[in-house]
Amino acid sequence: MVDGAQRPLRADARRNREKILAAAVRVFASEGLDAHLERIAKEAGVGSATLYRNFPTREALVEAVYRNEVAQLCDAAPALLAAKPPLEALRAWTRLFLDYVTAKYGMIDALRAIAATGSNPYGHSREMIRAALTTLMDACAATGAIRTDISPTDIGAALEGIALTSAGPERRQQAERLLDLTLDGLKTRP
Repeated sequence: MVDGAQRPLRADARRNREKILAAAVRVFASEGLDAHLERIAKEAGVGSATLYRNFPTREALVEAVYRNEVAQLCDAAPALLAAKPPLEALRAWTRLFLDYVTAKYGMIDALRAIAATGSNPYGHSREMIRAALTTLMDACAATGAIRTDISPTDIGAALEGIALTSAGPERRQQAERLLDLTLDGLKTRP
């Protein structure tokens, strides 16, 4: 290692880390944050030692899960734009945003506890999400599909409001209707 830089993970170690993060999201969503870490290791198909080597504490795992969810959400924007027309990509991304908030909602107490220790699990997540949303909205505006007098910050606030009031699994249909209403209001009118 040079100047404290970490070596990239081997492919198998990276896969194990990804499996642990994916399993943690599922287990935390179904069992809550008090779920046994051994349960997460089993769900991921790895040993407990592999889990603890990657995430020495529950807090480290929760923070990594959160950061991974943010990264996946933000990384989806260019992929969606490559696969769909801009307005459809924006609509699909808003559904992913609901998934992200639902996962975050299940971890909120742990994230607050981590923040209280002086760590910042949120880091640059708000800026990353705004950048992804800006990319999507700019692509939509370039095709004339949406109004240009509404900013990504405005739509981000609307998405957060929808998510906070109705992103729970039992209210998913309502959340999707509210997303449709919001996106319909964003469209340009003939």
